[in-house]
Amino acid sequence: MESIYGENIFILNNENGLRSFQIRIHIEAPEELTISTKLNTNTNNSDDFSYSFQVKYIPPIILTCLLPKSYPTHLPPYFTISVQWLDSVRISSLCSMLDSIWNEQHGQEVIYSWAEWLHSSAISYLGFDKEIILGPYGRKDRGDPRAISGCVSADVDIPSLKSYNEEQRLESFLTNLQECCICFSEFAGSEFIRLPCQHFFCEKCMKTYSDVLIQEGSVNKLLCPITKCGGMIPPGLIKRWLGDEEFERWESLTLQKTLESMTDVVYCPRCETPCIEEEDQHAQCTKCFFNFCTLCREKRHVGIMCLTPEMKLRILQERQGSGQMGDKQRRREQEMIQELLSVKEILRDAKQCPSCKMAISKTEGCNKMVCQNCGKYFCYLCNKAIDGYDHFRSGTCELFPQQEVMNWEERMNPRQLVAQIQAELYAELGHTCPQCGQNNVKVSQKFYACGQTTSVLHSI
Repeated sequence: MESIYGENIFILNNENGLRSFQIRIHIEAPEELTISTKLNTNTNNSDDFSYSFQVKYIPPIILTCLLPKSYPTHLPPYFTISVQWLDSVRISSLCSMLDSIWNEQHGQEVIYSWAEWLHSSAISYLGFDKEIILGPYGRKDRGDPRAISGCVSADVDIPSLKSYNEEQRLESFLTNLQECCICFSEFAGSEFIRLPCQHFFCEKCMKTYSDVLIQEGSVNKLLCPITKCGGMIPPGLIKRWLGDEEFERWESLTLQKTLESMTDVVYCPRCETPCIEEEDQHAQCTKCFFNFCTLCREKRHVGIMCLTPEMKLRILQERQGSGQMGDKQRRREQEMIQELLSVKEILRDAKQCPSCKMAISKTEGCNKMVCQNCGKYFCYLCNKAIDGYDHFRSGTCELFPQQEVMNWEERMNPRQLVAQIQAELYAELGHTCPQCGQNNVKVSQKFYACGQTTSVLHSI
């Protein structure tokens, strides 16, 4: 029996002619099995809440046997059946079925027949082919004394069954070969990274994927690589395949991106420390304690109207002609002028991302934009957040502006003309290189020159 059941059999006693043992019998069930129960069934209320969930694995049936000395000639084995997810009445019916099998095979070895029947037929015998119903709870039924029920309450049984199912799924995953969804290579499950969304990838692919995004600074895109999933990856998992230096960079970039996405966070103009903007558009730095205006980034000026960027730019440009200004101050104000000019240019052409408010400029291409800061899509014409190209099918906003189409045609027409001329020349005057097969035009009356192999060919 030990050779048949292996690690699923436990020998309890094998002395003085008495043999006792336990067999863990795993249930043969469909790929996915529904487990359901009714909650709050202490009353006869017809509106009891019914709860159900799916599992692939359920705890085994424990068959404990004591073989008498006269087994199998005269007496059957003494046995108990213990099941965590069945009530005593249903387990009692299983005990009765084992008795029936013994009566049919009286005088023969019956343990294997019992175990096989419990493995393959117990579920269908109880009428649980598609769904296992837990309970009823709160009843004191006098069933067969050999029936041992592990049912306690729905609050205890449901988490226990879910936990067992997850443990068995993980064990099956780790011990079997799995295919990476990125490189399509097969490895043992223990060499994979399994995300909370249940998608899994080999460690090499996840490290490469993470390194690329971190180098680009796109840490907010470090999500499940499956396009339609986008599930979050916990920091503990990210640290598993990143080194200490890379993980610190990831943390730093994540903090920076988070602060940039907060509309009430500004940076101190002196030490660049993040500060919280007050309702009156002022902030105080927690590091250098500088109290400043968040609009002009100068010292706080209560009761005095803030200068607009245009006014500030004009004043700074006029002051550049002053001969009384020191070189250090002049360089500082020149940097401020360049910064204001850049901001002015950005504000003239850019649109703000509707999600994170980052300024984005479009140089060419279609009006479907993707923010490199938060990864959200939006329309460059109406500045609304969109999911894909469906927004442009309504006809309100054009995907390609007419000017962009004309620019594209201007770039492509000369190329098409050159390609057409080359095709005509090759057709009339071309000659194939005998070494590389490239088509070449004649360079003199009798010779062709191959640009690929630098060979000179004689014209026939």
